Amino acid sequence: MKDAVITVPAYFSDSQRKATKDAAVIAGLNVIRIINEPTAAAIAYGFDSGVYSSNEKNAILVFDLGGGTFDVSVLTVQNTQFEVKDVRGDMHLGGEDFDNRMLNYCVQRFMRKNKMDLSMNAKALRRLRSECKRVKRSLSSAVETVIDIDSLYEGLDLHIKVGRAEFEALNAELFEKCMQIVKQSLEDARMNKEQINHVVLAGGSTRIPKIQELLKQFFHGKQLYKTIYADEAVAYGAALRAAALNNEGVNVVLTLNF
Repeated sequence: MKDAVITVPAYFSDSQRKATKDAAVIAGLNVIRIINEPTAAAIAYGFDSGVYSSNEKNAILVFDLGGGTFDVSVLTVQNTQFEVKDVRGDMHLGGEDFDNRMLNYCVQRFMRKNKMDLSMNAKALRRLRSECKRVKRSLSSAVETVIDIDSLYEGLDLHIKVGRAEFEALNAELFEKCMQIVKQSLEDARMNKEQINHVVLAGGSTRIPKIQELLKQFFHGKQLYKTIYADEAVAYGAALRAAALNNEGVNVVLTLNF
């Protein structure tokens, strides 16, 4: 494998992009193109094609919520050319934070019932954290699930019913923080929500129903582009750009998550 298309966060500076390219060259790769992650996500849904990007300018908001970071990008596309208007986010906000809220909730429930604090036991916390991640994913499709761990700590079991509403209440503050960042990004881009033509979802945590509900409410019921597997939207778009650059296909697509 020699040729590569690499995606990087839109907030990367020129020096960071150069360092990324230099690293790829050291690894023996010929970098055909470096593109922004939100641009790649937009390409995945065909917004670089003539269908969406004729002489009329379209505005796209890419909502990228992953496991550990959150980014909002506002960009425009016209005649297949993308222009990033604003990028902002929180490098310490993502799925892990939702897991931590659920983890703390379970620790407190265990303490109230058994009068024992398991928070200092690394093994118990690892088992519980893994189960909290499963619960988060389950509640994206189910309205209720159960945390059931045998002999979690000092031979004691943990059995808790968790509903989607309860999960949403635990993370309401974080969900609202996401929406505040969306509002701030639009302000800095000097655009209002009515000017956004398309809303694209990327990142695994965008599967959370409450996130999608808040976005739909904010954009007055506008369709959310989410048909492509959220974890792969950026890589998918980069692969499409690679194919367009080389009829035979570029060998490597690299996505960098920060």
